[in-house]
Amino acid sequence: MSRRITRATASAALVVLTLGACAPSADSPEPGAAAGKGCDGDAVALDVWSWRTEDVKTYERIFDVFEEANPCITVGFQAHLNTEYDQILRTGLTGSDGPDIAQVRSYGLLQPLVEGGNLEPLDDVVPELAEFDDAALDGARGREDGSVYGVPLATQTIQVWYNTAIFEENGLSEPETWEDFVALNDTLLEAGVTPLAVGARDGWFVPTVHDALTAARYGGADFQQALRDGETDFTDPAYVASIQTLKDLQEYMPDDVTGVAYTDAQVLFTSGQAAMFPGGSYEQAFFQDANPDLELGVFQVPPPPGSAVDHPVTPGYADGNWGLSAATQHPDEARTLLSWLASPEFGQLVADELKQFSPVPGVEYADPLQQEMWDLYQESPAPYLLLVDYRYGDPTGTDLMGQAGQKLFLGDTDAAGAADIVQEGLSAWWTPGE
Repeated sequence: MSRRITRATASAALVVLTLGACAPSADSPEPGAAAGKGCDGDAVALDVWSWRTEDVKTYERIFDVFEEANPCITVGFQAHLNTEYDQILRTGLTGSDGPDIAQVRSYGLLQPLVEGGNLEPLDDVVPELAEFDDAALDGARGREDGSVYGVPLATQTIQVWYNTAIFEENGLSEPETWEDFVALNDTLLEAGVTPLAVGARDGWFVPTVHDALTAARYGGADFQQALRDGETDFTDPAYVASIQTLKDLQEYMPDDVTGVAYTDAQVLFTSGQAAMFPGGSYEQAFFQDANPDLELGVFQVPPPPGSAVDHPVTPGYADGNWGLSAATQHPDEARTLLSWLASPEFGQLVADELKQFSPVPGVEYADPLQQEMWDLYQESPAPYLLLVDYRYGDPTGTDLMGQAGQKLFLGDTDAAGAADIVQEGLSAWWTPGE
């Protein structure tokens, strides 16, 4: 596997923490502040909401492009704290002060807004959606009616990021086998470097780390299909073994990993205190903004002995959509913006400015590291299983794995017990094969 490197550029690692405290961001312009500039008719201000506090400045630049081409429409972009966003959005969509267009979740977490009648179906509103890949649209569909309720925003992949300078200083290279992976972790530990920047205090991050490190162990897409066919459940020995593998790797994570927050793990990595970060492709823009001297590489973790598949896999998922509020007072203008959000122009801006994988057909990736991640995903895709299929009920699969992983790291349960937590929780609303 070839290694590609990119040099990070920009600001301090704590920028994301400052932005994250703003809900909406204090940097966001007042809606309608520039409405009417260059407009020969009636000016309209659209409110657009998001959970991406770290992307406020970038989205402001992106929407400037839209406003230049549509001088009678101004976009007021407001970002809310990620952990509070879902509740804020539900409240906003039922009142008069909510958004016209909002970033909405995918798969199961989209369904409450669909079932509540808070979003308009877009099948006949945004004709450009007909050109999108079905896998991207699956994250935007209503489960009951099959209609599309959002313009897909991004596809995310999960892999291991690494600091190339630390690897070079310690004579390390990307691992080709599981034995290589374990050996490089041992080498880093002996050198006084934290191998894996993992923060388990935030439960949502635990299933991401689990899939980044062990998806091949339980079988990736093959295991997903077996669950769908009713042939197994989460107490399957392969899935239990994948959780045990996660536990075995705890020695390479920070001490008291359950006391380390996700944002702490980001800082450990970008500051050079940790060599690797198992996480999503969505980290790239932040990493590049956090440390101007950081050189980044990525790799897929080789399958451990006894894995259900004999090759590395890259988990991925459809991450978020642009939804149309059923309560918007400006439906025509909102539809104009939604069509633009489905356009190649916007898709290319997502790729170039946000460093994310756009589902818009025809988008190209000039960044070599981004292209490498996309190529790896195309070669051996796998689902981010608990997010894609197991967020359609309560409790969600990702929440359950977060709780189970925390107990695992604390020593309060073993791998089989963690798998039982997932299976028993899901059995409240899910039966294999149904």
